[in-house]
Order: sequence, then structure tokens, then C-alpha cells
Amino acid sequence: MTLRLTLISTEVEDFALEFKIDADDTFADLHRLILQHCGYEETEGQRFFVCDEKWKPIQRILLGDEDNVNIDEDVYLMEDTNLGDFLEDEGQRLAYRFDPENRRMFLIELTETSFGERTRNGGQLTRKHGKSPSQFLIEEDTSPAPAAAISEELAEEFYGEDGFEEEDLDMEGFDILE
Repeated sequence: MTLRLTLISTEVEDFALEFKIDADDTFADLHRLILQHCGYEETEGQRFFVCDEKWKPIQRILLGDEDNVNIDEDVYLMEDTNLGDFLEDEGQRLAYRFDPENRRMFLIELTETSFGERTRNGGQLTRKHGKSPSQFLIEEDTSPAPAAAISEELAEEFYGEDGFEEEDLDMEGFDILE
């Protein structure tokens, strides 16, 4: 059986990938396809979640054996788990965590199943639209601007020549208790 999976981003509105992959291929094959076509690198903690119709995770499929797995939970590894073990009906959903540190994910839906058709080993990209989000969030520079950037002239215009009177400040408005 061949699966057509559509992947979308919750961050980039016009980004979508569509893959054709055999049900006998593994989650590791799908993982490699996603990394390849998004230009991402493999990092520890990347994983799939099998989800219900409301995108609530019901099963994890891990990249590697992790120590923090709940003992009561069945452990599935990408390399050992075929896609067909969890996907067979159109409309089934997965989530793929590509940035474990910031918990960023792609949403994946099984959009078509077909019989008698085979893909090349490991699947193939059939459609790509838009540009994938960067794999890692880049922290913005939040350091304050240097004090010298505000000229004295501008400060005088803003505060007036006399500055401000402390009694003009409403301390209750700032929720400051003394």
C-alpha cells in the first residue's frame, strides 16, 4: 500500500510538502525525507506523535532509545516501526517534532492510500510549496540600546527643561508598593 502524506507548518502559512511512501517503509524513512527536503539536520529528541482527530498525541515514536520514557508506555523506535503499523485510513494524523528544544512541530495527515502502486525505496517528494521554517529559533538581540544613542537635546525635548517632579508620578498606577 502506498501512502500520500501532506505535511504543513503551523508557523509558515504557505509551506506544504507532500510525500508518497510505502506503508512498509519506516518512520525513520519519513524522518529522513523530511530532513532532506527541509534542509534540516538530525538532532536528539526529534520524534513523531500519532494523533487523534483533534491533533492530541496518543503515541510517541522516538528517534532513539531515551531514558526519560514512561515505563508504562510502549516504546516505538523510528527505525523499527513501519508506517503501516499506525497509518492505514485516510485522515489519520501525525505530528513531527523537528525542533525538540522549542517544541516546534509539523502537522502531517494521511491524505490518500492506494494499492498496487509502489514508490522507490524510502519514499519520494511529490509536491513542495513555499519555504520551510528555519530549524532552530534564532534569539533576537534584546540588549538595550546604548545610552549615548539618546542625545541630550532629544532628552530635553521629551522631558522638558526642568525634568519631572517626583510627586507628579502616580505610584499606584505602576503597582509599586513602598
